[in-house]
Amino acid sequence: MSRFVTMPSHVLPSSFVAPSLQASSSPCSWRTRPSPCTSCHLYPSSSSKPLLGSHDYSLLKSLTLSPHVVNSEADSSTRRMKEVKERTREAFYRAWDSRAAMEMVDTVERLGLSYHFEDEINVLLQRFCDWNASEDLFTTALRFRLLRQNGFPTHSDVFGKFMDKNGKFKESLTEDMWGMLSLHEASHLGAKNEEVLAEAKEFTRIHLIQSMPHMEPHFSSHVGRALELPRHLRMARLEARNYINEYSRESNPNLALLELAKLDFDMVQSLHQKELSEIVRWWKQLGLVDKLDFARDRPMECFLWTVGIFPDPRHSSCRIELTKAIAILLVIDDIYDSYGSLDELALFTDAVKRWNLGAMDQLPEYMKICYMALYNTTNDIAYRILKEHGWSVIEDLKRTWMDIFGAFLAEAQCFKGGHVPSLEEYLNNAVTTGGTYMALVHAFFLMGQGVTRENMAMLKPYPNIFSCSGKILRLWDDMGTAREEQERGDNASSIECYKREREMDTVLEDEACRKHIRQMIQSLWVELNGELVSSSALPLSIIKAAFNLSRTAQVIYQHGDDNKTSSVEDHVQALLFRPVSSNRHAQITMH
Repeated sequence: MSRFVTMPSHVLPSSFVAPSLQASSSPCSWRTRPSPCTSCHLYPSSSSKPLLGSHDYSLLKSLTLSPHVVNSEADSSTRRMKEVKERTREAFYRAWDSRAAMEMVDTVERLGLSYHFEDEINVLLQRFCDWNASEDLFTTALRFRLLRQNGFPTHSDVFGKFMDKNGKFKESLTEDMWGMLSLHEASHLGAKNEEVLAEAKEFTRIHLIQSMPHMEPHFSSHVGRALELPRHLRMARLEARNYINEYSRESNPNLALLELAKLDFDMVQSLHQKELSEIVRWWKQLGLVDKLDFARDRPMECFLWTVGIFPDPRHSSCRIELTKAIAILLVIDDIYDSYGSLDELALFTDAVKRWNLGAMDQLPEYMKICYMALYNTTNDIAYRILKEHGWSVIEDLKRTWMDIFGAFLAEAQCFKGGHVPSLEEYLNNAVTTGGTYMALVHAFFLMGQGVTRENMAMLKPYPNIFSCSGKILRLWDDMGTAREEQERGDNASSIECYKREREMDTVLEDEACRKHIRQMIQSLWVELNGELVSSSALPLSIIKAAFNLSRTAQVIYQHGDDNKTSSVEDHVQALLFRPVSSNRHAQITMH
């Protein structure tokens, strides 16, 4: 977040090209400025301590993975994958028993393998829709969850048969702990006005907690993880990594499926390393942080966000291009947050609204390099979308940047005037400055699935699902970084805004604020779940991306709120560098 920073002069050499246009240069003066504003975002905190260890980050900056490098075992692994995929596919065809079929789909999705079996899964999901509701609690809840999370029509009244005449769940259900756990997981997909699911969430939570001391250890660990973080809120690739280990300890796992999951995870990890190396090469060539040394240099952490938003391995170009946009957003935020004067920020905002190279003439030299990087990168992304999907979207993409710059300037003016906004005002602006609208609009077009002129029009104004996702991100960000920022004197956070509204200032009241923010996050998830129930014209792919952004925010920031949870560095190592199979090593060329 914001802090006092002393910067050296920055010279933009005449040889710099970013990436296709020549930029002029002249020296910039030394300056020391206090932060004009504070903000939190769809990217790493501006804390001076990187989320990654210095050794890992130095390794990343120096590695190069050739697009043509292949593991020595890759060919045999690919052949083996084909074999086990066929065996798994045969298992789908044999799964005529309803519960076995549902458990098969659930396991495949948890292991991150559903993209291999989309047709088979869709056939089974359609079949689940037609099956009657005579199943037991476990199967009813599992069926409901699978259908709803995959965008199929569902109704919470299927749980009515488990309730008594007073509208409460029957106490006899507590004898079926697997059924209770299944109902607990399903309850987190409840939408607004689905009181039965709200009741189910509280009913199962209370009884599962009470019963944990009497459970056998293996099942107790299942329950403990579900109570800490329900399946619906977990980041997909991280869940795949964790569940591979968990599934291998089951009493009777499908060995072909387990082998496929391990092979697939390691191959996807190798893909992510190649994507990351391409991003690092691009970032070095862009040269922003070489010339603007006050700016954050965090391409790996930006990439982690896109792994969360786009867990499907087939969305490689989406991850690469969106990471570029997020990395540039980091630099822009640092200009607004800790370097530019208010007059310079107004010039910067005006130049972006004009969106032409002539607008650069009025800018200080240190802003010109950033403007050129943003201008060219955005045009490059728009060209890729036109080439791959046939849509001309430069106007849509640049509108998101214009909105971000306008919101950044409003924050700066607010800070300079000493105004502390209401919590509602703060959140509405912070969704924009946090980068959610930019990220999801880019994601919508980069994926290109189901894009029509009709749903393109739904992006103006931004749809509510984008706003809900952005608020969840913003609130988790504040929960994870507020203490650190308060020590530095930063006041613009949801916690501080709420405390000022309620005139709260004690430590106990700070915890009450955090409890309120957690309740807000829960309510936003209920609102977000409504998108799975409504007949939205938005493609399921972008709906899932919005959900994934919210899930990733919790992974990124929860450790700052609760240090008993895994750190971001742990997640990065597990997802990007530590293979599941001990005999698989990334092929890294050191320079």
